[in-house]
Amino acid sequence: MNKHMTYYTAKEATELLKFMINQLAPKSRNNVKSMLARGQFFVDGKAVTQFNHPLKKGQKVGVLSNEGAKKTAALEGVKILHEDDDLIVIDKEAGILSVAGRDHAEDTAYRQVTKYVQEGNRRNRIFVVHRLDRDTSGIMIYAKTEEVKEKLQENWHSIVKERTYTALVEGVVRKPKGRIESWLTESKTMKVYSNDYDNGGKHAITHYIKKQNSANYTLLEVELETGRKNQIRVHMEEIGHPVAGDKKYGARTNPLKRLGLHATTIAFEHPRTGKVVKFSSPAPKGFLKVSR
Repeated sequence: MNKHMTYYTAKEATELLKFMINQLAPKSRNNVKSMLARGQFFVDGKAVTQFNHPLKKGQKVGVLSNEGAKKTAALEGVKILHEDDDLIVIDKEAGILSVAGRDHAEDTAYRQVTKYVQEGNRRNRIFVVHRLDRDTSGIMIYAKTEEVKEKLQENWHSIVKERTYTALVEGVVRKPKGRIESWLTESKTMKVYSNDYDNGGKHAITHYIKKQNSANYTLLEVELETGRKNQIRVHMEEIGHPVAGDKKYGARTNPLKRLGLHATTIAFEHPRTGKVVKFSSPAPKGFLKVSR
């Protein structure tokens, strides 16, 4: 359990703010509203800032202490969306490595979240479940035990129910939706190549839906049927619409001054409860602005 979190159970159906004003008395209404706005209230492990969020009878609300809120705010480029005894789900900014690369002194998401969990107990650890490229932003999962990590990784394809990205790609994609299937192989120079036949590479399937476009860019919702290294980047180049800012895979422009790829949603069966949990992070506003 998070030592900075206190839990309260709703004895009847009610609304979040009303419930917390009663639970946290004699704190003032404005004080409680400020805590709500700062994201210090967690319902089913997810931070909630909506004052009239409905609570069911028996539902637990976690309250992050002011000390815990300060500790979370100290994270740079990483925001914690969910935490329980088994998992930490984060929202990572572009430009931050998931785990250590060649420069071991660099402050990675892994290092920051490790420091966060070790505040209360130096023996606490986190384990990498999956990764995002440095220049891809969005949702990532870390496990709190090796057992949970192995359970998630071994059953990843059956446990994960949805994994979608928002991609800003060059040019105007004509089809309203599409499916890309190929086999991916990685060269010695760490670049991934796509083949339209089984050459012993890793089978990869990507689905996309067109959301909007401008004269020069298209915004796509991309769903992974398989999760291979650089899969979306390679497949977008293959259809002639590389991800904006992705010079490695054919892009000629960089309107966002970063890679136009954001991990938007992941839904999966929780390893302890078996219930499907879903986490989302809206794409940065620049994605929408450039593709209008």
